[in-house]
Amino acid sequence: MKAIFSGIQPSGDLHIGNYIGAIQQWVSLQNQESHRFIFSIVDLHAITVYQDPEILSKRTLEVTAIYLASGIDPKKSIIFVQSDNPDHTYCAWVLNCVTNFGWLTRMTQFKDKSLKQGRANTSAGLFNYPVLMAADILLYDTDLVPVGEDQIQHVELTRDIAKKFNQVYKPIFKVPEALIDKKSARIMSLQNPLSKMSKSEVDPKAKINLTDSDSEIVEKIRKAVTDSGNEIIYDPKAKPAISNLLVIFSKFSGRSISDLQDYYKGKKYSEFKEDLAEVVVENIRPIRERYFELIDNKDYLIDLLKKGAEKAFEISHKKVLEINSAVGLGI
Repeated sequence: MKAIFSGIQPSGDLHIGNYIGAIQQWVSLQNQESHRFIFSIVDLHAITVYQDPEILSKRTLEVTAIYLASGIDPKKSIIFVQSDNPDHTYCAWVLNCVTNFGWLTRMTQFKDKSLKQGRANTSAGLFNYPVLMAADILLYDTDLVPVGEDQIQHVELTRDIAKKFNQVYKPIFKVPEALIDKKSARIMSLQNPLSKMSKSEVDPKAKINLTDSDSEIVEKIRKAVTDSGNEIIYDPKAKPAISNLLVIFSKFSGRSISDLQDYYKGKKYSEFKEDLAEVVVENIRPIRERYFELIDNKDYLIDLLKKGAEKAFEISHKKVLEINSAVGLGI
């Protein structure tokens, strides 16, 4: 069986960008019986920047509930919390010892984030983030890693680390490949269509969370920025705001963008937004309702995660024993 590994940080509310860009793809992939699916809530990655301890723990359960409410099936997939499996940090240390310092200094996300935070406030954890991500992936003999464009560089680094370890010691790591879903989409902010919709967005009107009420969704779409003119056409350069809304409409309705353009030709933005809000509400409502059922049953969620961690450990620890043998660790 081919292994697919993916993870998401429990830092901030999950929104329709996370759903369309990742979770929707995962749900589709797990129905392929020829693959083994491993999904992790990567809380160790989250603490590369400060997280309130109580909120982090709370969000871990919330992300789990969103996974399940969105269609991730624990009978088909292993779902666990990263920090519940000590093999991840153990493997990361070993991989750090074969990772070139120069490789990490070239990582775009580190350069961008450290520039924003300032060097004095940037943690060593943020610098080593990609090595922990490599450990996450390599521990499970992962074949495919579903990622967005912003994570491709990290998967390429994972490949480099695996190749170097295999060359220096012995070939025990499978070299994974990035899985880019060409049908997925990058969802932009509803208030700034030139910026990606983000969990850390300060303006609540800029994103639609998967737990938003019907009325909140309608209001956010009604207040979403539009472009000059009144044509409803897909042109990301000339009309980025309407193009973004067309993508959202297409992803939730299953209708092609060209079909939507033809249907709304000559119609007003207000009519288009009204129909878009209805489609988004219809898709988000069952996720939200299921989420609130699950989040009220914390014992079930905790038990599911513990069982998932046990399954993950059964797989990963075999790889740790191979690592120890290859490197000469232990007696």
